[in-house]
Amino acid sequence: MINVAVDAMGGDNAPGEIVKGAVQAVNKRSDIHILLVGQEEAVQKELASHTYPKEQITLVQASEVIETEEPPVNAIRRKKDSSIVVGMNLVKNGEADAFVSAGSSGAVLVGGQVLVGRIKGVERPPFGALIPTEKGVSLLLDCGANVDSRPSHLVQFARMGSIYMEHVIGISKPRVGIVNIGAEEEKGNALVKETFPLLKECKDINFTGSIEAREIPHGGADVIVCEAFTGNVILKLYEGTGAALISMVKKGMMSSLRSKIGALLVKPALKETLKAFDASQYGGAPMLGLKGLVVKTHGSSKATEVCNSIIQCVTFKEQKINEKIKECLDSQAQSEKKAEA
Repeated sequence: MINVAVDAMGGDNAPGEIVKGAVQAVNKRSDIHILLVGQEEAVQKELASHTYPKEQITLVQASEVIETEEPPVNAIRRKKDSSIVVGMNLVKNGEADAFVSAGSSGAVLVGGQVLVGRIKGVERPPFGALIPTEKGVSLLLDCGANVDSRPSHLVQFARMGSIYMEHVIGISKPRVGIVNIGAEEEKGNALVKETFPLLKECKDINFTGSIEAREIPHGGADVIVCEAFTGNVILKLYEGTGAALISMVKKGMMSSLRSKIGALLVKPALKETLKAFDASQYGGAPMLGLKGLVVKTHGSSKATEVCNSIIQCVTFKEQKINEKIKECLDSQAQSEKKAEA
């Protein structure tokens, strides 16, 4: 049984959609136990309208809520009984295997590092988001945690991302690409130019070079590495473009009688195709490199994304991703010591 703490008060649609997503998860999987963290009266009211195995959901009282506009560091320090702090402490104390939140990104980032803690050797834990492509999915990291990164950070992102894609998604020797404005090695800003040769030297990853933004939807790399400013822009543009295209396709199909007849014929195939490009089905963005699993979902998450974020925690835990990241970093540290000697 995997114990997942869920921030019932975080996000634009809390607690309703969060509770609904938690119920969907336990109705789908019998190996998940959810600790719904939040204001008990409000959460209980939402749960009352659902049918679910009662033994798989437990309420954990947290009287406070960290709002999006609050300074993250101050909020974590002052609101000790907030749903984010209480939930992360459950992970820290071993009472939960993972924590899922749609709440303040800043508070989740600070709480993850301060409360849950980093794996020894990890410089900066990144957020890694799975994004749909022609070939399946790719992992984009960092997509929100570290706006100002150093080359050594990006190298760690590549290593941790490769471990995630191989053991969670099942891609053997995942291709690693660094986001750039061209395919040539000499192109890019100072960060990319300095990081590129470091990635080339890494024998434990399958580095394939630069990847331009237009190649990302075609599946040009399995692990896409960049600092968080670039990553977040790519992620938001990706989501906005996908939503706009789906809206335009639907609108076009309803524009005339002929198009409506055609729409009826292609609807099953089209529905399946568009579903593949629905980012919500891939869950949230895990914060890689922490001692425990922390997953950040969109602030606007609905029940489906919350449910999938909870379920993805099972694979992460079963595959012992944190342990594999620690082994990778320990091995790298030993290699560097031998090289220095």
